[in-house]
Amino acid sequence: MNATIVTLPGDGIGPEVTAEAVKVLQAIARRHGHSFQFVERLIGGVAIDDTGTPLPDDTLAACGDADAVLLGAVGGPKWDNPQAKLRPEQGLLAIRKGLGLYANLRPVVVQPLFADFSPLRRERLEGVDMVIVRELTGGLYFGEPRFRETVDGVERAVDTLAYTDVEIRRIVTLAFEIARGRRKVVTSVDKANVLESSRLWRKIAVEVAADYPDVELRHQLVDSCAMRLVTHAAEFDVIVTENLFGDVLSDEASVLTGSLGMLPSASLGATTGGGRQKGMYEPIHGSAPDIAGQGLANPLATILSAAMLLRHSLGLEAEAAAVGAAVDAALAEGARTADLGGGSGALSTAAMGDAVVAALD
Repeated sequence: MNATIVTLPGDGIGPEVTAEAVKVLQAIARRHGHSFQFVERLIGGVAIDDTGTPLPDDTLAACGDADAVLLGAVGGPKWDNPQAKLRPEQGLLAIRKGLGLYANLRPVVVQPLFADFSPLRRERLEGVDMVIVRELTGGLYFGEPRFRETVDGVERAVDTLAYTDVEIRRIVTLAFEIARGRRKVVTSVDKANVLESSRLWRKIAVEVAADYPDVELRHQLVDSCAMRLVTHAAEFDVIVTENLFGDVLSDEASVLTGSLGMLPSASLGATTGGGRQKGMYEPIHGSAPDIAGQGLANPLATILSAAMLLRHSLGLEAEAAAVGAAVDAALAEGARTADLGGGSGALSTAAMGDAVVAALD
């Protein structure tokens, strides 16, 4: 296969972890007879500094032409002013909208090797294996109108939470498709006891469920779901929810694993051909500016994001499975970065990438 992959290293540790994921993808290409062309572009804080915008036009154009996009991280103290006109995170929102990436997938699996790193007791983590499917292009983050005004000396801010039946149906349908290949349970999370948008969400979820009689649909209010994620997380198979709720719940669920350095994600758009989807792939951790440039970052979340890239955007299931197996093998043989309890024997970012490449053999 010939494929073009745009890399967006971004800020902080982004360039370091992205380099290791590219190293693994290059190894996969060599071993399986593929040709991957990598094109690097700017996004986030470095893009603001270099071009005056968090998402340059040539970055968006390159991503639109590519088969897949691999992102490192954006943001850092240098640009961390919520009142600033330009912020690195605006680049993320703009590229998701520009590429039509409407679904964010976050698999959350607790590996027994690292269960003790979690703040929860080990017995609460047994059997945790879920996928959170978050709607990405609607809701409060994109709704209009949004404004601030001062009336009679009182300052007021307005954000709009809006969803269409089309937006809801496509994300819920994707969740059911994913559940069909797993344990066949979809938990639809809303706030239907309060919000009109959630009442529409629940109505559409019921309609979609009728097309999937082999998959169980469960409804859960978002506050109840937040509680059950820390008390009965193993009960969840596929969680599907709107943008804001998904943002919060997926970060909460990531704590179950004990290390953000192990958790990948995929932001997916429309299916193109052969069941493949336009996608951008990134670790869920941030830019970690405190350790940037020191070779301390754990690249496994980015490497596992590259495995999702192989699976969803390139249709290379066997190659994706090989990357996942190589990560497991490297860990089983004792490869550890500092966040995984490596201690004095902790591997550098590059050495952990090398360990995964070695395990591919």
